[in-house]
Amino acid sequence: MQDVRVGNVVFGSNQPLALIAGPCVIESPDHATEIADRTKEIALRCSIPFVFKASFDKANRTSRTSFRGPGLTSGLRTLADIKAKVGCAILTDIHETQQAIPVADVADIIQIPAFLSRQTDLIVSAAKTGCAVNIKKGQFLSPLDLRHAVEKVTKEGNQRVLVTERGTSFGYNNLVVDMRAFPQLQSLGYPVIYDVTHSLQLPGAGDGITSGQAQFIESMASAGVAAGVNGIFLEVHEQPTEAKSDAANALALDKLEPLLRRLVAINEAVASTTNFHRNGEPL
Repeated sequence: MQDVRVGNVVFGSNQPLALIAGPCVIESPDHATEIADRTKEIALRCSIPFVFKASFDKANRTSRTSFRGPGLTSGLRTLADIKAKVGCAILTDIHETQQAIPVADVADIIQIPAFLSRQTDLIVSAAKTGCAVNIKKGQFLSPLDLRHAVEKVTKEGNQRVLVTERGTSFGYNNLVVDMRAFPQLQSLGYPVIYDVTHSLQLPGAGDGITSGQAQFIESMASAGVAAGVNGIFLEVHEQPTEAKSDAANALALDKLEPLLRRLVAINEAVASTTNFHRNGEPL
């Protein structure tokens, strides 16, 4: 598997489990900075590498009246301030090709949203910046189908690719995560991230907003780490019910530390048994 270094964080098969976390959207500069600072402190206590995530524009909200964020210019200013003050790597997403270059001036990872994971021009524009590119698997794709999106990055000479599972459409207003997806995605040769909170959405099920099932975050995150993912993606908020986006599936910030300690323990157990058969004999 290709290791991907982002600042002081390295994603890879023989690397520590990494965390990508933050609020779904930048609600205000002060709020985003506070979440970044508190999340970094928690991650340090748990000895888990951390990348801060927040969107400057949620262009794919269910309703036209939903809060979208501060926009490109103001949002990037906030993310740049967080990078400087908090001292963490930054991930944010783009929705249009012309956003790639200005975002690359600030972000360490450019994210391709799941609904746009087949948009060739968007992926190529991100790849050409030289930034790491995190491609979220579309809810309509099988895991191995993502190889075509990965090739759109690597054909531009950029090997800094992450691939993210965030659930597959299943029936009405529901998503499902098939644990078989993780080894299949890893067979593409790049680190695999599990977006736990987005996979627990119930898209459009809240009468014009996305509903969700945050009560299953711990169970699903634990299963993903046990299945061998290289990183965990979580949307966190100090008061999820008050969040301006994805309120129903975000993790309460006061629950982050116990969850991370559980995940680190699971990851260490997985790593300790990687080189053995079930009967305990070395490979």
